[in-house]
Amino acid sequence: MTTRTTAPPTVTSAGPGVLEHVGPHWFTWVMGTGIVATATVTLPTGALPVDPAAARAVAAGVWLLAAALLLAVTVASLAQWLVHPLTARGHLDDPVTSHFYGAPAMALMTVGAGSLLVGTDLIGAGPALALDAVLWSSGSALGVWTLLTIPRRTWSGADRYDGPAFGGWLMPVVPPMVSATTGALLVPHLAPDHRDWMIGVCFALFVAAGVASAPLLAVVVGRTLRAHLGPATSVPTLFIVLGPVGQSVTAAHALGEQAGGPWRTVALAYGVPVLAAALVWLVVATVVTARTARAGLPFALTWWSFTFPLGTVVTGMSAVATATGSLVLAHVAGALLIALVTVWVVVAARTATGLATGTLLGGR
Repeated sequence: MTTRTTAPPTVTSAGPGVLEHVGPHWFTWVMGTGIVATATVTLPTGALPVDPAAARAVAAGVWLLAAALLLAVTVASLAQWLVHPLTARGHLDDPVTSHFYGAPAMALMTVGAGSLLVGTDLIGAGPALALDAVLWSSGSALGVWTLLTIPRRTWSGADRYDGPAFGGWLMPVVPPMVSATTGALLVPHLAPDHRDWMIGVCFALFVAAGVASAPLLAVVVGRTLRAHLGPATSVPTLFIVLGPVGQSVTAAHALGEQAGGPWRTVALAYGVPVLAAALVWLVVATVVTARTARAGLPFALTWWSFTFPLGTVVTGMSAVATATGSLVLAHVAGALLIALVTVWVVVAARTATGLATGTLLGGR
């Protein structure tokens, strides 16, 4: 049967007002912007013919924009709870919007990771570390909650993962994988006797996200290959499949570097085939999207699905390129970054236009 899970995230409006149209999916703007900064600053040396200092300066500016967006969307979300509490509570019961509760968790951790990787240039090492510690802790807690809560609510509700392929089903289960990746960045800053504990927690989060993602990945991929697709505005969510896949490669290498010893070899043995699968899916999702676009692909906030997932493939490719010393893989990572930046510019511009004209504030 066809269900609402195949439609783009929407919020039903009960009257005029910008705050009524705020939803957890708005945090995808933060995710998609923050990953541009992270992917840029972690690109291997020689991947692109650009000055590293200039690239880092650009990444710092993009991270600052992501941090500003995080603050703005968080304030808007809190204001919605005060002004329109019924609408805010309704997000959790909505069979589409509820899955996007994973976005706030990942947005928090993406900005937090960026603060350590590039934000130090703007706010200093101490404040950057403190900011990341707060954002990682809160984002991880929220991400564990979404993993444990949202899939259970979906399975017990009216929309039990039925209908056409919808990549948004993966949103609530991916955050712990982001926690595993970004948590590894905090390990060197911990006291020596706390580092092993943190690595263990991150490995546990990695496994939890992987186990929870696997069946949903199989469902989305299988239905896509059978051409069991939803409306055009849901097609961009197929790129979300890249999220847990690309992020797992990045996480494996980040944790492998911190654990040391044979874990680096394990990370490489895991990363190469998984990254190859991600590239295959990138081609599949691109072809499906291109075919859909020929018939009409209206802009919707689901277009942000093109950004963060692709960014995880860039960071995963960069990690493998660095581990192997392969210049070819470094160039591939550079090419993917160019694609990411191009997509981000288009989606950000369309979003800004939609907000300015009010077309994104009409409830659909």
